[in-house]
This record gives sequence, structure tokens and C-alpha cells, in this order.
Amino acid sequence: MKYSVLADAYERMEHTSKRLELTEILSDLFKITPLGLLARVVYLTQGKLYPDFYGIEIGIADKFAMKAILETSLLSSKEIQEEYRRSGDLGTAAFRALNMKAQYPLISKELTVDGVYETLDTMARSSGVGAGAFKLRRMTSLLSYAEPNEAKYLIRTITGKLRLGIADYTLLDALSAAYLGDTAFRKRLEVAYNLSSDLGLVARVVAEHGLKGLRKFRAKVGTPIRPMLAERLASATEALDKIGERVAAEYKLDGERLQIHIQPGGLRIFSRRLENVTNHFPDVVRVCRHGLRSKKAIVEGEAVAIDRETGKLLPFQELMHRRRKYGVTEAVEQYPTCVFLFDMLYLEGRNLMALPYLQRRKTLQAEVRENQQRLKLVDQIVSDSPGEIEDFLDRAISAGSEGLVIKDLRGSYRAGAREFLWIKLKKEYRDELSDTLDLVVVGAIHGKGRRAGWYGSFLLAVYDHEKDTFESITKVGTGFSDDQLSSLYESLEGIRIARKHPRVRSRMQVDVWFEPKVVLEVVGSEITLSPIHTSNLNSIRKGMGFAIRFPKFVGKQRHDKRPEDATTTFQISELYLSQLKRIKS
Repeated sequence: MKYSVLADAYERMEHTSKRLELTEILSDLFKITPLGLLARVVYLTQGKLYPDFYGIEIGIADKFAMKAILETSLLSSKEIQEEYRRSGDLGTAAFRALNMKAQYPLISKELTVDGVYETLDTMARSSGVGAGAFKLRRMTSLLSYAEPNEAKYLIRTITGKLRLGIADYTLLDALSAAYLGDTAFRKRLEVAYNLSSDLGLVARVVAEHGLKGLRKFRAKVGTPIRPMLAERLASATEALDKIGERVAAEYKLDGERLQIHIQPGGLRIFSRRLENVTNHFPDVVRVCRHGLRSKKAIVEGEAVAIDRETGKLLPFQELMHRRRKYGVTEAVEQYPTCVFLFDMLYLEGRNLMALPYLQRRKTLQAEVRENQQRLKLVDQIVSDSPGEIEDFLDRAISAGSEGLVIKDLRGSYRAGAREFLWIKLKKEYRDELSDTLDLVVVGAIHGKGRRAGWYGSFLLAVYDHEKDTFESITKVGTGFSDDQLSSLYESLEGIRIARKHPRVRSRMQVDVWFEPKVVLEVVGSEITLSPIHTSNLNSIRKGMGFAIRFPKFVGKQRHDKRPEDATTTFQISELYLSQLKRIKS
């Protein structure tokens, strides 16, 4: 399969912001892709080579990629940098540069998808002395054969900035349309994806075996399961009304959620973003080896940083010191953790996910040898009393927790789902002046005065699960320290784009647009109707969306959350309705 076929499809996708058109282009691409290449085409379209949990990334910086462009172009370094500065996209700079090639191979040949993938894979796996020079030669070789449009998407793939405006749900829709004849079957593919976390594998199975093949997906030790998520409500009474009978109320801890896979060959730990973070938590590996009786199991828990002297729980930011490429041993020593386990999904060949939560919790309890310093079951009560749950919430806050998670005792584990089987309840949700939200940065306005050279304020959005879009809800410029603004500026520069992202819906105009990747935690006074923002547009009043009044950044950039894990439009609607009830009462 020629790489130009892929590049042409990407070009068409880049020039539409319509979800149906994107799905149709992808579906047509999948239909003409040979079965043996399908998984690779899916991964490349995701902007990667393998599923995230493999931990294999190309990892080429813009400046390094620019060297390869320079070696294959007649343009000077200054001209290439100027084009990069003007467009904000190294792929576009490569397109222009390769219209004026400096090198032409003696034997002309067309790039193939397989050849490009193999080259990128070899680059990603190379390390040690001479790896840089090796990667440069491989990039230069690819560019020397590439047509300008191919070079555009090669460079974007190599630097991790493909910018097609699609997400996993769009790919699932396209696969459903291509191989099952209708996007209506997407949910069936989604179940398989939630269990395998491998979209390439799902694509290959559905293409070869159809719905019958999808039914064979099962939880597998060593392969991360996409985590179940919680909705949020404002009070214990609302949570009990929503769930019904007695519930489990558990501490909601301010740490990093971990999925721990125990097997005879070793122990692997995955983050909620499905990254393999085993190397960042050697202490968690040790305590789980000694504290879990199981030989083969999947458990979930929360790792929380603790004070070495007092054992007191520390904020989430302290745990982020673990996310280092180097100096992990020192970080482990300086920022020890305690692991609080709360669920068991698999045990000795048995898939427990379909069992009621009460039974899963009892099974977990029987398998854990608690260590009061480093390994515990998360604190829990079972109750049907709003007053008792509110008292437990106060105890959780006093103990250093964020709040509670209310769980349906009868509920199964729904991988990848966000439903009212689990409900977050925080102290601040009950106070209409303190609603906390996880919002996605989609744009920014340049700073003035003391903030000149940085961004002065940011346009933030919530996630619409049904539409797979990010809907603007507020602009925030307060709560940031100078260090935070500087760090955020550097993070966002790598995802700056020339125009509004296809998955972003906003009536506001800003100076700079970004790919929706960075999640910030924000506090606000209340949710109000707004003619400017698109969150929940027309849901209450025609032409009006929702906005956050008096927003303020609380100091947390949620590195552990994907943009699709941000606060949803549905949650905003629920919070608004809860707010109205409080006002009326």
C-alpha cells in the first residue's frame, strides 16, 4: 500500500471539521487497506506505532526533525525556521521545503505504509551511543523519497503532532461502518476496545471475524483495561436517590489511580491513561508482591504520596515528582507512597467484572494483607443514611481526602464507562461557590504587562461524550503563579495549531489555538447561562450555553487525565440542575 494513499486521506481529513465526513474518509481508507496492514494504519492514524501501554514512542523533537528537513532541502535553516514560526507547524514547513529538494535518490521509489512503519519502528527502538545519528539518517532517507505532501505527514507523525482532529470514537465509528456496514455497531467495538486498550487489534479482529470475533475479547492479565469512571452529584441525598438502596461510600483520595496486574512473570502497573508506569513505582511493586496473596490478578487502587516522618497524606502534585525519566530512585526515597486498593477485576482465571461491587470488594479483602504504612484497603462504610454519609464525608476531608466515591453495591465494573454506578461527592460540590472542574485548554490570549511573553488567559472546554467534541465553557486567567504560567507556556507551545481544532466548538476568538490535550483543575462560583460559550448549547434556552462564573485555577495540571476524562457536558447539566434545587430550597 502506497504511503501517498494514507497522506491523501490525511489531507482530506485535515480540511474538514465535520464528524460524518471524517468518519466517511476513514471508513473508505480502511476498506482499501490490506488486512495485514490494517492495525498499522490504525496506529499511524492515531499518531503512534503501538498501543500506549507498550511504551514505544518515536520521540523526535522538532529541532532534531528540522535537521533532516534541512539536509533534504535547498532552503536555508533560517528560511525553514521562519516558515515554522509563521505556520506553527513543522509539517507545513517540510511541505514547502521539500518542494525545493537538495537531495534526490539515485533510484526513485515510492514510499509504502509498511516501509514507513518499519523505519519509524526501528528509529523508536534505537538507543545508546550513535542513536541520534542513526535516527537522522533514517529520517533523511524517508524525506529524500517523499513527495512534499508525504513529507508533511511524515514529519507530523515523527514529532507526535499529526493533528487530524480525530479521536478513538471517530476511529471506532469508521471501523464499524467499514466492516459491519453501520456506525450503529460502534458500541460493540467499544466494549472490545475497553477490554484490550488496543485499537489496532480490535480493527484486525472485526475486519477478519466481524461481530463474532468481538465477542471473544476478555480481560487479560498484563493488558490494561480502560478504567471505569464516576459521575458527580452535589449531595448524599441525590446520590442515594440516583442509586436506590444501600451504597458503599469510600474515601476519594488525592493521588494517582493505578491498575496493578499480578502474574507469575512479574508485576505491571498502568496509569489511568493506560501508560506502563511500573518503573515509576518500584515501592508499589514491592508492597503488592508481599501484600497480595494472588498469583494472577488485576486490582485497582490509588497511590498517594505520604510524609516520610508523619505518614500524613500529601497532595497530588507531590506524587508527580515520580514522573521523571531519570532520578526515579531518589524520587521514590523522597516521596514515598501508600497504596489504597478499592477493586478487584480478575483473580486466578476468573473475570470478576460482571460481579456486583459488594462481591468484588469482599474478594479483594480476602486477598490483601494490609500494611498500615504502605498497603491498605480504601476506607469504606455501607449505608442508606444521607446523614451518616455526610458525616463520613467530613471525616474523609479531615483525613486529607478529596471527598467520597459513592458506589452501587449491585453494580458491575463497566470498563471505560462513566455512569451513575459510581458517583463522586466532594465537600466543594455542596457549596455553590466552590465547584471544581477538570477542563481542557483549547485556546489562549497573549499576556500583557507582567505577563507579556506568556499567555495571559486560557479558553477552557468540557467534553461532550455523545458528539466527541470539546465545548467552550469559560476563560480563566487567575490563580496562576509565574512559574505555573511559564511551565504551561512551554507545554502548550508543543501543541499550538494554526486554527481552531476540528473537535473544538467555540464562539470565542482567541490569539492562539491548541490541540485539546492539557487538563487543568478549576474552581468557580457558579454555573450560569451564556450566549458566548457552547457547553450544553440550547439545552436550557435557545442560543444559550453554560459558563463558569469567576473561574480560578487551583494549581493542578492533571497529567494523569486524558482530555476525554475531563468534566463532561452531562456533568455540567447535572451540576446546574443541582444548583437550581439549592437556590429554590
